[in-house]
Amino acid sequence: MMNNNFKINDYVLVIDENLSGTIKKIDNSLISIETEDGFLLDFKAKELIKINADKAIQSDLFTSDSIKSAIYEKEQYIKKPVKKAKPKARYEPTLEIDLHINQLVKSSKNMSNHDMLTLQLDTARRQLEFAIKKRIQKIVFIHGVGEGVLKMELDYLFGRYNNMKFYDANYQKYGLGATEVYIYQNVAT
Repeated sequence: MMNNNFKINDYVLVIDENLSGTIKKIDNSLISIETEDGFLLDFKAKELIKINADKAIQSDLFTSDSIKSAIYEKEQYIKKPVKKAKPKARYEPTLEIDLHINQLVKSSKNMSNHDMLTLQLDTARRQLEFAIKKRIQKIVFIHGVGEGVLKMELDYLFGRYNNMKFYDANYQKYGLGATEVYIYQNVAT
């Protein structure tokens, strides 16, 4: 069955393919087109679209000047630098609690060692509960070196929770006088 819309030397585009060419032969339902590369290909009439000669896509559409201007436009766009967190900084704790007594009270003159230790432990417990409530995963408790009484009491306090692990904090940043606590967020208590 011959399609009357197509004639020899009509310029056509192939539907669903990136091909175009000029009709060279029409044989019943097969139409042979010559592509711009010189190949003869056969298609059915329903696979082709006729294009007017003045609207034909020309291969000289992209001149070297237009390519140069496109490259120039691309080069002019400067991507803004994105600040990336350094790997070490990403894992730094989000909350630091200094338990040195001079950070907790104006003067410890009239306080006994027991009073100071109790205040430091109450502060640590309160801050720990705050972090759990606010879903803060990492906390560093700065306790100092001293005789190790506060560190031992903190270890006992942290050990009572089943949703956390604790270990010595970064030595380069805190030295020996700090403990880092990691709180697991999805543990049923």
